[in-house]
Amino acid sequence: MSYQIETAFVEQYSNMITILSQQKGSKLRDKVWVKTEQAERVFFEQIDEVDYQYNSDRHGDTPIMSTPHYRRAVTPQDIEWGDMIDKPDKVKMLIDPTSSYSINGTYTLGRGIDDFIIEAATGTAYTGKRGTTAVTLPATQKVAVDLSGANEGLTINKLIAAKSLFGQNEVDISHPMNVLSYVCAQEQLDDLLKTTQVTSADYNTVKALVQGDVNSFMGFDFVQTQRTAHNSSTDIRTNFAFAKSGIGLNINMDITTNIGVDPGKKFNVRVYLCLSAGATRVEEEKVVQVLCDQSP
Repeated sequence: MSYQIETAFVEQYSNMITILSQQKGSKLRDKVWVKTEQAERVFFEQIDEVDYQYNSDRHGDTPIMSTPHYRRAVTPQDIEWGDMIDKPDKVKMLIDPTSSYSINGTYTLGRGIDDFIIEAATGTAYTGKRGTTAVTLPATQKVAVDLSGANEGLTINKLIAAKSLFGQNEVDISHPMNVLSYVCAQEQLDDLLKTTQVTSADYNTVKALVQGDVNSFMGFDFVQTQRTAHNSSTDIRTNFAFAKSGIGLNINMDITTNIGVDPGKKFNVRVYLCLSAGATRVEEEKVVQVLCDQSP
């Protein structure tokens, strides 16, 4: 590297603010069914299957099969982030930090979107005409932490069990709205590298998955996030797999940024970001909970 290029490189990066390691916004927003309706309560509409009947009357009436209609409710929640930048802070850092502050705030609210989705995946959903009837994820959609007879982390057998449920439930995974995702923490990716069931070919794929070179394994798009539910007393983490249309996210108001001088605070700069959104599990058959023990 020549002196001129090296000097330019140093000058460029000496004028940056380092944003410390963190999850940079939402990892799950693009994996779920997204709507953008503006209302106090938003519904994801559903219809259920109906059976056929045999035609036993040559000139009979056209049948009316009464297709069942259902819906899932989302009540948006407002979240916000803000900070103030004193003029002396700008002098000390020799640059205007406003942009980095805004980026940091955007990352924060993006993580809030993931928290809505994670909570909705295995939590209580609400159905009925007014969206007030509680629905929990049934035991049949859960893969036990002791699937093999003893507590264990993420194994191939657990992935097979989860994948099998989508097939048993007739989820059409060939449809773009039913792409399968598997949400887990880094510890579960590490578990896959240690499992004795992985063949040499699978091991290479899992190794690439852990390194971030690929994101797909066994038909799932893997999403790693440390924000999934973790019971610190038992060291058991809740993973979940889902089809895209199985979880709904409504964005009432997307991340909005406001930056301005506050005369009441010595004309310092305020940075304020807000978001209004909510999520729900749309269909139990399209979500599978997988419990994993993270104990050594």
